[in-house]
Amino acid sequence: MLRIFSSDGLSLVYYRWNHRADATPVVLHHGFASSAHGNWVAPGIVDSLVAAGHSVIAIDARGHGASAKPHDWNYYGEQRMARDLAELLSQLRVERYDLVGYSMGAVVALLLASEQHRVRRLAIGGVGEGILECGGLDTRWINGSLLIEALLAADAASIADPSAAAFRHFADRQGADRRALAAQAAAIHQQPISLDAVSAPTWVFAGDSDPLSANPERLAAALPDARLALIEGDHLSAVANPRTARGLVQFLSES
Repeated sequence: MLRIFSSDGLSLVYYRWNHRADATPVVLHHGFASSAHGNWVAPGIVDSLVAAGHSVIAIDARGHGASAKPHDWNYYGEQRMARDLAELLSQLRVERYDLVGYSMGAVVALLLASEQHRVRRLAIGGVGEGILECGGLDTRWINGSLLIEALLAADAASIADPSAAAFRHFADRQGADRRALAAQAAAIHQQPISLDAVSAPTWVFAGDSDPLSANPERLAAALPDARLALIEGDHLSAVANPRTARGLVQFLSES
């Protein structure tokens, strides 16, 4: 566990595995209510990347994991998280890297890859046409106001909306700071992303029963150089499917 301070003063935690100065690192950004450990270590993705010889960097986003968790929504948003990642890589003097994001992290990754051309290869999962229609999280499936209410509810049993209840259950299982998550939910990215500015070859992977990844072929078609992989599973299980780790290693190992 390593630590930096963001330009707005927050303590952010990141991790490194198999650090090699001569290697192009794989940079990982996790999804909402998860962490570097929950999204990438526990499913075996970090181990698979390291076994294939990759150097790996992962961050705990603000409001998540071991990083600072302010409760003011002004500290949040995927655009701010993309800036955190850019600042981290600048401090580490990383000039070229592969970038992988899941769910919220996919939005962060797309924002960063559309703004700078230092990304060699890009992999995004847990998202679909919601990127095109909503500018990020598919709010047609999960209403932002209901999600915030669910996260702040004193009694989880009182949550009527099943989608919001599922996020609350996941947050509780992770031991997350629900007020920090509610602040992020209030600041989610809802503006068009310049997908045509993404120059890196892109691997889009989506669970075949994940409502948050609806119609991922539309997202893949909107990117200049993308291929799509459908993975058996829903939003939580698809990232843990061994096919995801194998496909990611294969994609990132291509020249």
